[in-house]
Amino acid sequence: MPQRKNDRTETPAVISARDSGAGRVAGIAALVSMFSFFYYFRHGDVLLYGDAVAHINIARRVVDSQTPGLLQLGTVWLPLPHLLMVPFLWSTALWQNGAGGSIPSMVGFILAAVGMFRLVHGMLDSNPRTQSAAVVGAWVSVVVIAANPNLIYMQSTAMTESLYLALFIWAVVFIAEFFRGLPKDALLKADEADARQPAISLRRCAWCLAGAELTRYDGWFLAGCIGAAVVVVALRRWNDRALRRVAAKFALGIAVVPVLWLAYNATVYGNPLEFANGPYSAKAIEQRVGAPNPALHNIPTAAIYFLKSAQLNMAEGNWGRFWLAAAVLALGLSLWKLRPQSLPTLFLWMPLVFYAYSIAFGSVPLHVHIWWPFATFNQRYGLQLLPLFAVSTGLLTAFVFLLSATGRHAGKLVALLLALVVASYASVWKAQPQCFQEAQRNWDIRHTLNSAVERIVTRLPRNSIYLMDLGEHVGVMEDAGIPLRQVINNENHRPWKRPTDLEGLWERALADPQHYVDYVIAFDGDPVDQFANKTNLVPLAEIHATGQPHAHIYATRRDPKQSR
Repeated sequence: MPQRKNDRTETPAVISARDSGAGRVAGIAALVSMFSFFYYFRHGDVLLYGDAVAHINIARRVVDSQTPGLLQLGTVWLPLPHLLMVPFLWSTALWQNGAGGSIPSMVGFILAAVGMFRLVHGMLDSNPRTQSAAVVGAWVSVVVIAANPNLIYMQSTAMTESLYLALFIWAVVFIAEFFRGLPKDALLKADEADARQPAISLRRCAWCLAGAELTRYDGWFLAGCIGAAVVVVALRRWNDRALRRVAAKFALGIAVVPVLWLAYNATVYGNPLEFANGPYSAKAIEQRVGAPNPALHNIPTAAIYFLKSAQLNMAEGNWGRFWLAAAVLALGLSLWKLRPQSLPTLFLWMPLVFYAYSIAFGSVPLHVHIWWPFATFNQRYGLQLLPLFAVSTGLLTAFVFLLSATGRHAGKLVALLLALVVASYASVWKAQPQCFQEAQRNWDIRHTLNSAVERIVTRLPRNSIYLMDLGEHVGVMEDAGIPLRQVINNENHRPWKRPTDLEGLWERALADPQHYVDYVIAFDGDPVDQFANKTNLVPLAEIHATGQPHAHIYATRRDPKQSR
């Protein structure tokens, strides 16, 4: 059967215009990122989230620990964000002030904005009926994502949201370009020149998905969905041997990451699902904390809570309904006007499916302050729908621009849509972003106890060695400027030795503190409190903080000349 080239390919002029626009987007996003970082940094807000502090110190442990190395990455949290932070956290100053952990997030924010421009521009420019609105729609989508108050705050921290969103968006960019590069007729094979570009796009998509899989577990679900779509396409075009080969490599590439993570957990922890059901997993934490889950075992309710969280990340009050309505309307219009160019954007809806199941059955409760239990918890999950809202608004703007009579009122209508975006975001700034409010409450809960312990630690000799479980209160040592190599903690042993490593430094220090450390810091109920031998310990201080476990600081009778 004869081969036929695609009806439309990107010309050098189109590519040049797109890349020029992307460069401007990168510059503006970089300015937004740096300005917001310095603002929150100046006000001491980049380390409000306890998880941000934990991410920074996991990365720091790789190079600063009694037992440094990659095993300090631990389990539960995926390793890519921590590995990206390590080079910046060699600096003690960047470790203490948190800036070293913010840098990968800020880069992710810039890449997310650029990816959004390319995604929407490519969708509109690839269809002759919408080419004239491609630039307008792309820029509006960039404004939606780069001006979002909650993302602006999150990208200034060491949290993983902006990095994951960048990988998510670029994965959709490349899968969209892959689909657009295929011959329209499934029975036709592309010639060698035309087949090369879809293969390149699919390879780039695989790299982005691998990065997403190494950043958040959302990426596993996303990779499975995109992988399934590619397999379906390959089966429908079975006569195209080159496509079958590329699709097989793609499927193998995105399957490697989860397999390696399962193998890592099985080898190091003796349990391939340690991240899901181990003592530090979300399931175990939920059982210890006992936070209510209003959507437990109820997927529809979980979906409603997630959608409300997504709306509250976009606007306060009822303004959020505008974004959801825009997403549904844009989906219908794009499937009607742009199909098949719009089909890959269906992947932007995937977070709704993933989080509805995770909230109902995955031990990750989500609370919104306007519904029971009238609190804010895991509000940042809703940011995963931000790419959907950004694309939807960009597409709606493009359609409005095209439908306006001879373009005479196009500017006014586009300005009206932008005014709605501005009003929506203004409501968020006025009330303060929900993610920032959650972080602030997180800080308020823990800082009284941590600060009190830190004040005592800073008065002790600087070269002292400590025994302490760093799981919940690692920020104490970070704020005090005590290198982690001076703290024997729960990661200083061989985790594959179950149930305990009798020869591990952690276990030996618990059994005989005075032989290994100068001071012991215990919090009610933690492993040090439960298992440390207190026979020869001298109590120095006991600290009480409302709603927090009591902290106990002991001195050992250790001879300074005694070796560890």
